[in-house]
Amino acid sequence: MNFRALHRRDFLRSTSASLMAGTAAPLLSGLSRAATPTGKAKAKSVILIFNDGAPSHIDLWDPKPDAVSEIRGGFLPIRTNVTGIHLSELLPEMAKRMDKLAIVRSVHHEHNGHNSGMYWSTVGRPYRIDSTLINPSRADFPSFGTLAGWLARRDGYTGAMPPYVITPWPHCDSRAYVTPGQFGGCLGAPFDPFVLNADPNAADYRPPGISLIKDITRDRLDQRLGLLHRFDTSSAPIVSSTADDMDQFRERASHILQSETAAEAFELSKEPDSVRDRYGRHQWGQSHLLARRLIESGTRFVTTVNGPSIIWDTHKDNDKRLRDVLVPPMEQAYAALIDDLDERGLLDSTLVVWMGEFGRTPKINADAGRDHWPGCYSVVLAGGGIRGGQVVGASDSIGAYPIDRAVSPADIHATVFAALGYDCRSITYRQVDGRPIPLTEGNPIDELFA
Repeated sequence: MNFRALHRRDFLRSTSASLMAGTAAPLLSGLSRAATPTGKAKAKSVILIFNDGAPSHIDLWDPKPDAVSEIRGGFLPIRTNVTGIHLSELLPEMAKRMDKLAIVRSVHHEHNGHNSGMYWSTVGRPYRIDSTLINPSRADFPSFGTLAGWLARRDGYTGAMPPYVITPWPHCDSRAYVTPGQFGGCLGAPFDPFVLNADPNAADYRPPGISLIKDITRDRLDQRLGLLHRFDTSSAPIVSSTADDMDQFRERASHILQSETAAEAFELSKEPDSVRDRYGRHQWGQSHLLARRLIESGTRFVTTVNGPSIIWDTHKDNDKRLRDVLVPPMEQAYAALIDDLDERGLLDSTLVVWMGEFGRTPKINADAGRDHWPGCYSVVLAGGGIRGGQVVGASDSIGAYPIDRAVSPADIHATVFAALGYDCRSITYRQVDGRPIPLTEGNPIDELFA
């Protein structure tokens, strides 16, 4: 299956009108019971900031100032606005906002490859092999973003916005190997996310496939859809899952093209220059701004990939790359997003999750870099009912393994679903072999909630 082509047609390349899909009537892809409110539910949407390549937890969120130099690295800890909590000096803006953040310093899993690590982090389950040289298939378990979109449709979501969006590019390793799990997987093509596949900071940025092309008016579109409907009703229906998928794609595509909401949500030129400058005139900044616009317009889950590809893979010159290239745009965009959501009254209803696929080795290597390390890393959450100003869990003296409140990616997922109001054990979907699968096998991290 060509997933490069697939995520370019996230909304509809498979229809005769070359439309792209958006929303749909509920499609029950397996056994699922009604959601049980968790009592923690405040979030209506989620923004996932994902740093492909895996940033160093020791150099950002979990500094080790008492360790030897080859462990602690070149960055000093700084105080935050919460007494007793320190961050790396690379994060002065986040230190000012620590009262809004909760850091989980004891996340761990066992996959050392980028794509399998990203799979475990975003799906909450291990991939069948630990490797970077893997690609998506319809047997994949779905990511929590995919499941959030599936749940929205299951619960009757019929808005014009796609329920799950990835910007600006999909998770991948060097774009030759695309991370499994981020598409519909076993749920099917109707639950693939809309992948922007464009740089929102580019001078010629134009959101692909969500607005009418030149010379096609609304009336002309209506005429074409009417003609297509007459063709459909004049012959015997084709009974197959593929035909059903195409019908849904067409319905969603026409819905999105007939609505002005989606096109405007993706149009960053609607924002004042001062707001765009605040986020940063770079790919990451404008992707974070786009994420805010999308959730304002009704999208339920947005992943903004701080890439491209595995750019955070700092096997060489870790300190220099973090200081000069990677952290400044990431922190600018992240801080602007938290502030903007807060000022607009959206932070309480928007859960913001920051993560990578794993951490980096405690010991600095011979190339002044840090290598892959899934044994312990940090995940940061804010908004959506999360109580800020706290640290959950702890790593050992060199940041190698959890020593308190060890947490799995599945527990992070259970926390996200709880924030959205779902009891992750009482809702199931079906794998390709018919087995009912719970949303996740983890447990919510209760202390994160206010």
